[in-house]
Amino acid sequence: MKKKQRFRTWSSLAIALVLMLMVSACSGGNSSNVTNVSEATNDSSSTNAAANNGSDNAEATADNTASNGGTVEITVWDQPNPDDTMKSIKEEVYADFEVQHPNIKVKHELMPQGTNDREVFVTAMAGGNGPDAYHSAHFPIIADWVGQGLALDLTPYWDSYADKDKFIPSSMEAGTIDGKVYGVPHDMYVTGLFWNKKMFEAAGLDRDTPPANWDQLVEFGKKLADPAKKQYGITLLGMEWADWWFEYYVWQAGGDLTHVNPDGTVQLAFTEEPSVTALQFYKDLKWKDKIVQNNVLQSYQDNMNDIFQGRAAMSNAASGGFGDYVAQGMDLNDVGFAPYPVGPSGKGPGQIGGAYWIINPKTTKEKQDAAWQYIMYLNSKEVAEKYLQFQQDNGIFPNLLSVRSDVDPSQFAQDISPELVAAVNKAASDTHLEYFLKERLTPYVVKAVQKALTDEKSNPKQLLQEAQDAAQKEVVDAYNASVKK
Repeated sequence: MKKKQRFRTWSSLAIALVLMLMVSACSGGNSSNVTNVSEATNDSSSTNAAANNGSDNAEATADNTASNGGTVEITVWDQPNPDDTMKSIKEEVYADFEVQHPNIKVKHELMPQGTNDREVFVTAMAGGNGPDAYHSAHFPIIADWVGQGLALDLTPYWDSYADKDKFIPSSMEAGTIDGKVYGVPHDMYVTGLFWNKKMFEAAGLDRDTPPANWDQLVEFGKKLADPAKKQYGITLLGMEWADWWFEYYVWQAGGDLTHVNPDGTVQLAFTEEPSVTALQFYKDLKWKDKIVQNNVLQSYQDNMNDIFQGRAAMSNAASGGFGDYVAQGMDLNDVGFAPYPVGPSGKGPGQIGGAYWIINPKTTKEKQDAAWQYIMYLNSKEVAEKYLQFQQDNGIFPNLLSVRSDVDPSQFAQDISPELVAAVNKAASDTHLEYFLKERLTPYVVKAVQKALTDEKSNPKQLLQEAQDAAQKEVVDAYNASVKK
């Protein structure tokens, strides 16, 4: 089978998967320094029960239920859609679980319809109709959910979990709050710099050496830009997700867009020096250096098309997206991936995202124990490799970053160089969570970024001041007041 045909299945799946992970994760949240969240969750009597009993009793509790002739039924929103490429293997795994755990009946349901999966979940939980276990608690937002009492403290279970040391440290960061574990990693990705090695060679650059810092990014970009060929140095994202990529530059400049105070309130940092420096640099890439696409407001998919068609030499990339390059006819030997060029801070962290399994703190102790057994099974090495084998057998390119250190996705894909795998893991060693409250603050940051990219005479500091003033009045004041109650 030809390479392009072999990965045809991935072409549509990759776009859905990468957008689902990356876009849904671009919703705000940072788990560090969040206080009072454990207090909020521990108001639940079921949380206290879990804390007293621990995961070592979970299986025993389920066994006792079975010996009494009973079955524990749990509801999970993980029924695959009819067009899900992984539908058959998921159903096989679900059946295997019930064979191995006859005392646990899992009611697999489709997630209720809604324009925003996060809002659907929160609304269902508020109405007492939430699932017993949920696997789409995104990295950036889990701290907010913990504060709302939507996730059970899993620390007692986790402390007794035989495989707890098999999860890579960066996968646990967002789900560990105030020293307590609230989420078990379901999947994850890391972002970094993509570059087209063939375009580097054609421009007289070393095909294996990406820019190391902002100065080199501009230097390389100018050599790669060729208006006659409609070719440019690096993509920017200026559409309605503009803050998604812009925040990377803020991190590289040594800052963030929000800070979480010790009392749990939020402080905006739009006007701090790193944010202003980043927006000035972002603006200069467009107006001064002229190394980005002409239409800075074009869609994410248009950016990707520019990569596939050899118009963009550099861009952002994610560890789960390489299969899409192959499906579009690119040779992975001509694809480079590395941590981002460092900015004034001397750092270039990659964004880490993904989703956690969480357990409903309002459900019964027996259901919580059963839900833990289910989560442990689905996150086992055995199941992870079963999914990867299915992907290999069906021409689906895997995400090269696994939440488990003992699972190597590259072993289930052809034509993967050790260098590419090493680059992904290197990027995962220095990561950053998206800024806290991003889901609520995105429109304010985006407005400033778009104005800077479309108005050459605009003042970045003034734009960010206006954005901060509006966000403070319309979002942050109310949020902080609710935290203090």
